[in-house]
Amino acid sequence: MAYQNTGGRRRSQRNVLGGELAHCGSDPVTGFFRDGCCNTAPQDVGSHTVCAVMTAEFLAFSKSRGNDLSTPMPAYEFPGLKPGDRWCLCAPRWQEAFLAGHAPKVVLAATQEGALEHAALADLKKFAIDLN
Repeated sequence: MAYQNTGGRRRSQRNVLGGELAHCGSDPVTGFFRDGCCNTAPQDVGSHTVCAVMTAEFLAFSKSRGNDLSTPMPAYEFPGLKPGDRWCLCAPRWQEAFLAGHAPKVVLAATQEGALEHAALADLKKFAIDLN
């Protein structure tokens, strides 16, 4: 379960569908807080709120935009991402990839509602792997 600190109180964060925020991924461990969830807080200026499923196409696109997510960086305990990995992606990067035709799939139940400040729910739904 993902929580948000609200002045000493903790409350559950919500996903883009209005439900409780689900776990995104733990291999590798993702999230701004490296807790496996795409929960967020004011210090998360990148809005790491979209639970995305990496693809080779998206990883190449992100690298071309100056954010190499596929190369390991041991100094930061970052193993590098590969296709199939779930990662809490910055919502503005997902939107950029969407507009360029390279958006990765998303897990809506694990995508924090703050993503809606950068991407439309209808667009996220087009890439959802967890809708019937």
